[in-house]
Amino acid sequence: MRDRHVLCTGGTGGLGSKVTTALVRRGARVTVPVYARKEADRLLADLGPSATHVMLVEADLRDEAKVAELVAGMPRLDALVHLVGGFATGPTASFSLTQYREQVDLNLTITFLAIKHALGRMQAAGYGRIVTVASRAALEPSGQSSVYSACKAAVLAFTRAVADETRGTGITANCVLPSIIDTPANRAAMGDAEASKWVKPERLAETIAFLASDEAGDLRGSAVQVYGSA
Repeated sequence: MRDRHVLCTGGTGGLGSKVTTALVRRGARVTVPVYARKEADRLLADLGPSATHVMLVEADLRDEAKVAELVAGMPRLDALVHLVGGFATGPTASFSLTQYREQVDLNLTITFLAIKHALGRMQAAGYGRIVTVASRAALEPSGQSSVYSACKAAVLAFTRAVADETRGTGITANCVLPSIIDTPANRAAMGDAEASKWVKPERLAETIAFLASDEAGDLRGSAVQVYGSA
């Protein structure tokens, strides 16, 4: 991926920092929209000298004008790796409309905006890689997570529809479906008794980076299940 330009949304988080590192290690130049500056500073420190391959841009991805400005400001856009999402659980009967809308915005609306604006540049160039992250819940929904599961199923369907829409071009779209990812946040929320079975973010990052590369040109509309031992 030497000198490929990648937009990596959510590229400073528990998974995102590993994905950004994997992309940089392959030679990519990565633009990362920043919402929490503390995480961004930690990412740059972890990258060391390789941090020169990362451009941090403050942007609220819920604002379409900001997304359009972010995409237009890149020298070119070879790949979109979209990692932004949110998780909330609760009984359906007591799940508020406000919680529902937050889940839809975080998991689906931002996905739509990122892909919409990235796709325009990719179509003009005749090349692109789009990688989204849904969840095992997209295929195996469970109680207490009805809205989250529905949103992630929609992310998968949206990605596959884009893959079909771009068939016959140099653009691909694929979706990764992880089970629980072994991040500090998930350990804090769920304990670490089962953590040995969870997906390691470093290994998941390698799968995502591959899908964003030239070599993945024959993969289109795939739902890549990365479940670890769970």
